[in-house]
Amino acid sequence: MKFDRAAGQNPIDQLHVVGHPLDRIDGRFKTTGTAPYAYERHDVVPHQAYGYIIGSAVAKGRVTRMDVARAKAAPGVLAIVTTLDMPALKNGPRNTAKLFGGPEISHYHQATAIVVAETFEQARAAAVQIETDYGHDESQFDLKQAQHGARSVPAADGSRADRVGDFEKAFSASATRLDETYTTPDQTHAMMEPHATLAAWEGEKLTLWTSNQMIAWNRRDIATTLGLSEDNVRVDSPYIGGGFGGKLFLRSDAVLAALGAKAAGRPVKVALTRPFIMNNTTHRSATIQRIRIGTDRDGRIMAIAHESTSGNLPHGRPEAAIDQTKLLYAGPNRLTAMRLAVLDLPEGNAMRAPGEASGLMALEIAMDEMAERLRMDPVRFRILNDTQVDPEKPGRPFSQRHLVECLEHGAEKFGWSHRKARPASVREGEWLIGMGVAAGFRNNLLTKSAARVRLDSQGIVTVETDMTDIGTGTYTILAQTAAEMMGVSIDQVRVILGDSDFPVSAGSGGQWGANNSAAGVYAACVKLRESVAEKMGLPPAEAQFSGGNIHAGNSIFPLGQAAHEGELVAEDAIEYADVDKRYQQSTFASHFVEVGVNGFTGEVRIRRMLAVCSAGRILNPKTARNQVIGAMTMGAGAALMEELAVDTGRGFFVNHDLAGYEVPVHADIPHQEAIFLDEVDPLSSPMKAKGVGELGLCGVAAAIANAVYNATAVRIRDYPVTLDKHLAHLPRMS
Repeated sequence: MKFDRAAGQNPIDQLHVVGHPLDRIDGRFKTTGTAPYAYERHDVVPHQAYGYIIGSAVAKGRVTRMDVARAKAAPGVLAIVTTLDMPALKNGPRNTAKLFGGPEISHYHQATAIVVAETFEQARAAAVQIETDYGHDESQFDLKQAQHGARSVPAADGSRADRVGDFEKAFSASATRLDETYTTPDQTHAMMEPHATLAAWEGEKLTLWTSNQMIAWNRRDIATTLGLSEDNVRVDSPYIGGGFGGKLFLRSDAVLAALGAKAAGRPVKVALTRPFIMNNTTHRSATIQRIRIGTDRDGRIMAIAHESTSGNLPHGRPEAAIDQTKLLYAGPNRLTAMRLAVLDLPEGNAMRAPGEASGLMALEIAMDEMAERLRMDPVRFRILNDTQVDPEKPGRPFSQRHLVECLEHGAEKFGWSHRKARPASVREGEWLIGMGVAAGFRNNLLTKSAARVRLDSQGIVTVETDMTDIGTGTYTILAQTAAEMMGVSIDQVRVILGDSDFPVSAGSGGQWGANNSAAGVYAACVKLRESVAEKMGLPPAEAQFSGGNIHAGNSIFPLGQAAHEGELVAEDAIEYADVDKRYQQSTFASHFVEVGVNGFTGEVRIRRMLAVCSAGRILNPKTARNQVIGAMTMGAGAALMEELAVDTGRGFFVNHDLAGYEVPVHADIPHQEAIFLDEVDPLSSPMKAKGVGELGLCGVAAAIANAVYNATAVRIRDYPVTLDKHLAHLPRMS
């Protein structure tokens, strides 16, 4: 199905099932421990052995010797594969760091061997007996030092920066100016379920039962890395215990499980340990961001510049922290630029809302600082500089843009009028009280997504697609989509996900999953509706589907009757023309936060949080709310505690477990409220929906930082906002 114009009226608009806050259909399996996660697929293949991966003890250099004699002789050991046993394996296009093979080491905990044994304990005990010698190379682990040699990342036209107008001239002529630098630290995904894979060979055919967000990517890249035909690879990932972007790409668990299984002649399961996850896989790279804003006397932005420097391995990508600044606020003179420093740390790559999450942490503090210099309310300043067109391409409108409504509704709901403009002016006993606001922004990405639907004689509709559910509610919204399209109740729909034998979907990432994968199911159901109507001798254009029946005119038949001679099957994909080129596709939010800061200890306590989101049709308000409040919680972590501590001497993340890497717990999170504007976007897809799972994160950290400033009068521009950064500067407590 080609989507090339605004969606008209269609069966989804009936909203008999779609748009309702239904419970997750997979919830029962998760809460009873019967959902089959990757490491627990005990029943899919017999005689499973256990693999344990060891990683490099140096961050840059080479392996010069590996002695595995003692490890091979250890009890229960079936096989050992080392990095010296083969040349460097080929990376797929989505991997920067080398996954395995050859002596060269490019980062700490790069995989150097897998030990396969009858039990996990035996594999782990044998692994520590491997003796490894290294040669060391000169290295760099400190972004602040490396930034001075960072290279410019070419803009779209090949220049050093994206420019509109004359920023420098407009900035120097501005009535009010801001020029500040902000930093964000390295962060890790810290999902509950570790990276895990069970690998089994049958001749030259490889099956991976794994935990991966993008099935087709994973299948293609494991085939590339191991030199296999894609037809000889099957990937199965029906349940994923969180990913946040950390499981978008092929990682060492899958590669080493496959190599270990081949060497042992047995199926092998591997789960990465938490320290290994944090240093072997990917993370969100730290940034150094310079923001300059110039306004006229009325507060209208005349010039805005955002320059960001981040680090990565050679040939890696930057953290695109400038993305939202290209689109969020008006301003005729603009400059955005990125620089990339070479660091010998583990690979920097996608983490929930890559680019915007880090960029808004800086931009939305800068907007507050600018409002203060203008002596203008920060909500009013943002509204004044709203735009309904792409600021860099004024002839290109937004498909929908309701940021002003988000800000106005949020301000009224939160009681923003009670905020005191003068910082540190509200106290409750020993607590300093403040409010903060920030805009939220995340692009709405359109990508092809396919599905297959089946109808049996009992009227049961089965949906098959390689789409994944990473805890987002995909099973439920796809079931709702199929139920709405075929006129049945949701308990008459069966959804099967995550199998590479199924049609290729959008996958889970970039908050593109819900809208695109549901649109793929919509497209397949349109074909199935046509088949059912033709089978029953009814005109497809006149056929109606409701109550488990198909009817047209005076004719009515049970839906299952169309399949009484055999199952009906339909497959199709949603494919987008240039609609996202003609219209800018984005989602918007406002975030409001109230904090208390202890005037004696500097401790920060979040008291209230509100998000108001503009994201098209909400397919399931319950699962959407879960996504947004979870993202708000993640934003609290980014604001107040999350930071991978870099050992700049040895090149590894020191706090590489959930004891040392602080994330919010229940006691850290107060009442959270998420509100969705009642809207549809006909230019996004036939579902008229958009993504929301990453929007809920974007801007939250800045709202908290702004609230802390409003409470204390201490401006912190280096995340996280920890008490050591403001304790000495807090106002005197009488």
